[in-house]
Amino acid sequence: MPDTLGIANTLFERALLRGTFTLRSGATSDRYFDKYRVTCDPELLAPVTEGLAVLLADAAFEMPIERIVAPALGAVPLAAALSLASGVPFVIVRVDAKEYGTASRIEGTLYEGERALLVEDVVTSGGAALEALEVARAAGLIVEHSACVLDRDSGGAEALAAAGAPLRSLLHMRDLDAAFAAGIGTEVGTR
Repeated sequence: MPDTLGIANTLFERALLRGTFTLRSGATSDRYFDKYRVTCDPELLAPVTEGLAVLLADAAFEMPIERIVAPALGAVPLAAALSLASGVPFVIVRVDAKEYGTASRIEGTLYEGERALLVEDVVTSGGAALEALEVARAAGLIVEHSACVLDRDSGGAEALAAAGAPLRSLLHMRDLDAAFAAGIGTEVGTR
């Protein structure tokens, strides 16, 4: 397992936001992990990519990984960086098929029967990851492992395991909560 403490300290100093936030569910929270502050900053993306490369190698120990699968949009920079670091090509799973060109939900080249690792930024219930998993498998990829930066420990890991793609994560919600309790993070205005 990668050095998650070092990664957590680096990420949470700049990507853990403190304030009042409305979450996708409609609930409010006094903390928010801004994944785009991670994936858009090379100083933060580099250690995350190193950690994901360790998870990729762990999965490859059980089966050769020939493709990385990234649900759009948040996981795309992670997959691109991991692809550059590992030499494993990636594909992007769109939310909806585009209505022009190939009209495909998957962008990039893949070959039926390739073994793939699903990479996600943040997993909560696992909905987006499960949908991407279904699309990738329907396209002929063999996906038996998944990895993420932050598992919010809200059922996503269990859902992915039940779907046959156990989740490995760099960080968990307990890591974020510990950083928040320690006063780590950036204070921002109400959102």
